[in-house]
Amino acid sequence: MAKHPVPKKKTSKSKRDMRRSHHALVPPNLNACPHCHAKKLSHHICPSCGYYDGRQVLAV
Repeated sequence: MAKHPVPKKKTSKSKRDMRRSHHALVPPNLNACPHCHAKKLSHHICPSCGYYDGRQVLAV
């Protein structure tokens, strides 16, 4: 019969929370569109004017 590894001691709240310290959500980094100055994600088409890299890609 195979024995499975089992923790010897309960993980403390401090150790558990230290492990989870990198799990926080970060807000998206929004930049101003150079054409219409609305907030947009970098390297994405502007949702308000449809411009990307200085030219119209999407008819809005």
